Amino acid sequence: MLRNFIDRIKPAFGKGRKLHFLHSTFEAFETFLYVPDRVTGTGCHVRDAIDMKRTMIIVVMALLPCFLFGTYNVGHMHFATLGQDAGFWQAFWFGCTKVLPMLVVTYVVGLGIEFAFAQIRGHQVNEGFLVSGFLIPLICPPDVPLWMLALATAFAVIIGKEVFGGTGMNIWNPALLARAFLFFAYPSRMSGDGVWVADAVSGPTPLSEYAAGNMASVPDLNQLFWGLIPGSVGETSKFCILLGAFLLVWTGVGSFRIMASAVAGGAIMAWIGHLSGGTEATVMQHLLSGGFLFGAVFMATDPVTSSQTQSGKIVYGFLVGVMAVLIRIFNPAYPEGMMLSILLMNTFAPLIDYVVVGRNIKRRKKRLVRAGVSGMNEHSQSI
Repeated sequence: MLRNFIDRIKPAFGKGRKLHFLHSTFEAFETFLYVPDRVTGTGCHVRDAIDMKRTMIIVVMALLPCFLFGTYNVGHMHFATLGQDAGFWQAFWFGCTKVLPMLVVTYVVGLGIEFAFAQIRGHQVNEGFLVSGFLIPLICPPDVPLWMLALATAFAVIIGKEVFGGTGMNIWNPALLARAFLFFAYPSRMSGDGVWVADAVSGPTPLSEYAAGNMASVPDLNQLFWGLIPGSVGETSKFCILLGAFLLVWTGVGSFRIMASAVAGGAIMAWIGHLSGGTEATVMQHLLSGGFLFGAVFMATDPVTSSQTQSGKIVYGFLVGVMAVLIRIFNPAYPEGMMLSILLMNTFAPLIDYVVVGRNIKRRKKRLVRAGVSGMNEHSQSI
């Protein structure tokens, strides 16, 4: 019935018809609901139902455990900080009143700008914001004012994407750009020192405790893993993050090379920092604190802004992990180093691929030269 309704109104949005000026908007909703019925007319192509929108929906599904747990954790931390007992549904409902408005604001502002640019340019609506709009609330504290969130979302979409040409052309991860905008424009709201529990009830994060040297106040590894601690909405539960990572790797949407190498780089740097006395935090405390795992799974693996070559992905992910922990250890002003680390490596990802491809070309040329010399020797010996 839905397909019939869409087919019935579709001609009105065709070229020369009265609603043609809304063609981009109609096409966006149609392809969101159904796989497009258009294929290439010449040459070979892969016949598959997986297009960009379907890929983005898989990422959203992988983020759902973090979103649901984060919503509950916002309410749980609120009542726990006030010293009040609250049931599951009471805590979850309170979390919904804080997290859902954030989600609505990011999608309304971000998609509104996306649709406006598509209409003005006469292009199709980009699918990338399906994920970016879901990520932005998850990497922000629950008490961030909605007008700040709207401003950061607009900055990320316009400056981070549209000026480069839209999805697929952006240099930096748009969701991280939104967080970086908030971090530098309104540091009192994003420092992580005591603004991570809703309704102006302060609660220090583990990373702020590491930076201050208050190791006695740090939650144990069990708490850090399950996530009933203060923090950004979707970054606290490492169990939920691992569930999302499994789905991304199993479907082939997320790169296991980047995830594994980022964890390895972070672990090695944390081990070196702990041995040298640069930090009292152990390797596991660094890996399970803040947004390290969340960034490694959902941010560093962005297929647009990360390295594209297989060897480059390993180098890129390893440097993301190393830089994140390095920033945490040696710059107390930035207790959460994952954001800056990923944005920095987004900048150098093309250079990494350039070096990898160049080395591969040189290696193949040497192989051809050796094969040619060997062939000439065999020919001379046969003569």
